[in-house]
Amino acid sequence: MRTSNPRAAQLALVVLLLLLGYYWWTHAGPPGGLVHDHGYESSGSSSATDSATDASGSSSGSAGESTDPVSGLPWIQVDELPDEAVHTLALIHSDGPFPYDRDGVEFGNFEGILPDRERGYYHEYTVPTPGESSRGARRIVVGDGGEYYWTDDHYQSFQRIENP
Repeated sequence: MRTSNPRAAQLALVVLLLLLGYYWWTHAGPPGGLVHDHGYESSGSSSATDSATDASGSSSGSAGESTDPVSGLPWIQVDELPDEAVHTLALIHSDGPFPYDRDGVEFGNFEGILPDRERGYYHEYTVPTPGESSRGARRIVVGDGGEYYWTDDHYQSFQRIENP
């Protein structure tokens, strides 16, 4: 019969807890939902007619501006989105009903492409893909500050939706 070593069991437990803590830290974020500021400084003056600012503090595309200065992502106009995305935007604005159970769930931003925000800040909505039997790869991600993002490749890239 083999006898157990209490110190070895304690060491194994400590190692396991450290590994779990590391996994949680890298996948769920630090405790307290730390927010990293992704603000920018403007070198020139701007007028109210140049651009509008939403609740997240980002500029909504003045003429000639091709990227969102807060996220660094390219802008996309609503009329450039597929019809299914425009329909999903309408559902988001009217609070549904949504066709998929997962619509409105928290988006974790594990890819780190969107600006860092506290856990629970972003929510995702499915944009149906014609001919797909599953949810497909297209999504709209909405931030609590009123910003909207579009991805058609399941979070590998994003564009900031202008004036959704």
